[in-house]
Amino acid sequence: MLFKLSLKNLKKSVKDYAIYFFTLILGVAIFYVFNAIDSQTVMLEVSQGTRDLIDLLNSMLSGVSIMVSFILGFLIIYASRFLMKRRKKEFGIYLTLGMSKRKISMILFLETLFIGIISFIVGIGAGILISQFMSILVANLFEANMSEFTFVFSQSALIKTGFYFGIIYLLVMIFNTVQVSRCKLINLINANKKTEKVKMKNPILCIIIFILSLVLLIYAYYKVSFGYDTIQSTAEIYQIILIGILATFLFFFSISGLLLKVFHSLKKVYYKGLNCFTFRQISSKVNTTVVSMGMICLMLFVTICVFSSCLSMKNAMSANLTELAKVDIEFTKLRNLTEQERDDYGFSEELRQDSYQSIEESLKKINFDPEKYLKDETLVYYYTDDEVTISKSLGNIYEEVKDTYTALDYTSREIIMSESDYNKVARLYGNKTYDLNEGEYMVVADFDSMVEVRNRALEQNNPITLNGKTYYPKYDHCEEGFVDMSNSHINTGIIIVNDDAVNDSMIESEILLANYKANTQEEKEKIESLLQTQEGNTNILLSANSKLAIYEASVGLGAVVTFIGLYIGIIFLISSAAILALKELSESTDNVERFSILRKIGADEKQINGALFKQIAIFFLLPLSLAIVHSIFGIMFCQKVLETFGKEQLMASVTMTAIFLIFIYGGYFLITYFCSKNIIKEKR
Repeated sequence: MLFKLSLKNLKKSVKDYAIYFFTLILGVAIFYVFNAIDSQTVMLEVSQGTRDLIDLLNSMLSGVSIMVSFILGFLIIYASRFLMKRRKKEFGIYLTLGMSKRKISMILFLETLFIGIISFIVGIGAGILISQFMSILVANLFEANMSEFTFVFSQSALIKTGFYFGIIYLLVMIFNTVQVSRCKLINLINANKKTEKVKMKNPILCIIIFILSLVLLIYAYYKVSFGYDTIQSTAEIYQIILIGILATFLFFFSISGLLLKVFHSLKKVYYKGLNCFTFRQISSKVNTTVVSMGMICLMLFVTICVFSSCLSMKNAMSANLTELAKVDIEFTKLRNLTEQERDDYGFSEELRQDSYQSIEESLKKINFDPEKYLKDETLVYYYTDDEVTISKSLGNIYEEVKDTYTALDYTSREIIMSESDYNKVARLYGNKTYDLNEGEYMVVADFDSMVEVRNRALEQNNPITLNGKTYYPKYDHCEEGFVDMSNSHINTGIIIVNDDAVNDSMIESEILLANYKANTQEEKEKIESLLQTQEGNTNILLSANSKLAIYEASVGLGAVVTFIGLYIGIIFLISSAAILALKELSESTDNVERFSILRKIGADEKQINGALFKQIAIFFLLPLSLAIVHSIFGIMFCQKVLETFGKEQLMASVTMTAIFLIFIYGGYFLITYFCSKNIIKEKR
C-alpha cells in the first residue's frame, strides 16, 4: 500500500512541481558533463603542453565539483522544505486516519528514493548526450584535432555523480524524517489556514540598519574600484569581501521591515487595483526570506562577475595572440654580469662567464644553428644605468605615487633602449617608429596602471640624467609599444633615448627576434622541438619564448578559465533561480484560497493574474537588482586584476552574460509565473 501511495504522490508532485524535477535533472546532467571532460579529452590529438593544461583543468574541475555538490545539496534540501510545507495537510489526514509517523516517513523515503532514481537516470542520460557536444567545445577551445572523435561514456563521471548525489538524497531522506517526527496533528490539519505573519520591525531600527548597509556598500564599492590602488594586501581584499557580504544581508533585513511602510505611504499606488494585496504579499515574502534573498543576491553577483570576467579574459587573450606575438621566436640573454650581480642572482661563475658571450655563441653551444633555422633576425639590447631608477624617473610625483603603489620596487633600474634598436623592433612588428631630437627621451608602455603613473610624471616634464647629460620627454604621455612577446600587455615602461646616450658597458640583456625558416606548422614545430630538447641546460643564461608556446599557453589557459567560469556560473544561476521559483510555487499553493476570495469580491482574472505577475516579478528582481549593482563594481575590480589581458573585449562579454542571464533566470521566472497561474486556477 505504501508503495502504491508513494507512486501516486510522485505523479501528483511531478505535475505541481515540474521545476523541482527539472532542476534535479539539470543538476545531475551538468555535474556529469563537467566531470566527464577527462574522458572526452583522452581522444584529442594535442601537444604535451596542452595535455598538461588539460590535466590541470580536470584537477581543478574535481575540486570545484566538491563545492558544487554542497551547493546542489543545499538547493535540494531547501526545495524539500517547501515540498514538505505543501503537503502538511495531506500528512495531517494520514495521521487522522490512523497512519503512524513511521509509515509517513516510509512514504517520504520511498518518494525521495523514486525521485532520486528517476532524476538520476534522466539526468545521466541527458548528461551523456550533452557531453558529446561538450567534446566538440573542448576540442575547439584547445584547438585540437577531432579526426578520432568517437562516442564517449565516462564511467568515472558516472561513479562520482552517483556518489555525490547519493549522499545528497540520503541527507534529504534524513531531513524529511526529522521534519515528520516533529509535526503535530493540529498544525498539520490547519497548515493551509496559517499565514506567515508579517512582523513589523522597528522602523527606526530598520532605517538605521538601511543607512549602515548603504555606508558599508559604498565603502566596499569605492575600495574595489576607485580605491583599488590603496589595497595593500590579500587580507584587505578578504576584509572588503566580508564587509560587502555583511552589507548585503543588512540591506535585505532593513528592506524587509521598510517595504510595507514605504508601499503604505504611497496612498495612490497602494490602493490602486489589487496593489494593497500584492504589496502585503511581497512584504511577507521578503520578511521571511532575508537570508535566502541575501544568498541568492550573492550567488547572482558571483555568476555575473565570473561569466563576464572569464569570457572577457578568454576573448582578450585570443585577440592578443595576433597583436603581441608577431614573430616565431624571441631569445633573451643576460649580459655583462658583475661579480656582485652574480652573487645577487645566485649564479655560478661559469654562468657569469657565459654572460660575456653573444646569443649566437650560446645557440651554437646547444647545437642550434641560427643560419640554418632562422630568418628575419633582429638583434637589439636592453640597457640600464644606476642613475635611472623608477623613483628618479617619476621625479616630483614619486612621494605621492609610492604611498599608492606600495608593491612597486622603486629602486629597480629602468629598462632603456636606443632609438634605432626600438625602431628595428617596431618595423619588424609593424608598429609605429619614432624620431628623437638631441636631448629628448620618450616612454613606450602598454600596462594600463603604469601608463597612468608614467603619464603623470611626463606631464610634469620630468627630466632624467644619463651619463652626465640631461634628457627631457618628447611627449607628455606614454606611447603604446612593446618589445617582449607575450599573450598580455605586460610592458610597464621602456625609456627610448638617442643612440649616442648609451654604450656597450650599459648593456643589461641581449634580445634576438626571428622567424623560422619553415613554410608549414609541422616544420615550425620540428624546429621548436630541437630547442625544447635543450631546455634545462644549466651552462648558459639563454631563455627562449616562442609564438607556439605563447599560443598554446593562451589557448589552454583560456579554456581552463572558460570551463571553470561556466561550471560555477551555471550552477549558481540555476540554484538562485530554482530557489526563487520553488518558493513562489509553494506560496502560490498556499494562496489558492486568498485568490479565490479575491474572485468572490469581484476581482477579474486579468487583475488577479496581474497581481500574481507583479509579486513574482518583484520577488525575482529584488536580489537581481542589487546583484547587478554589486557586479558593476565587481567587474571593475576584476578588470583591474586582469588588466594585462586588455579590456577591449569586456562589452562583448557583458552582453553575452546578460543574454545568458535573461535566458536562464528569465526562463525560470516565466515558467514560475505560468505554473503559479495554473495552480491558483485549479481550485476555483
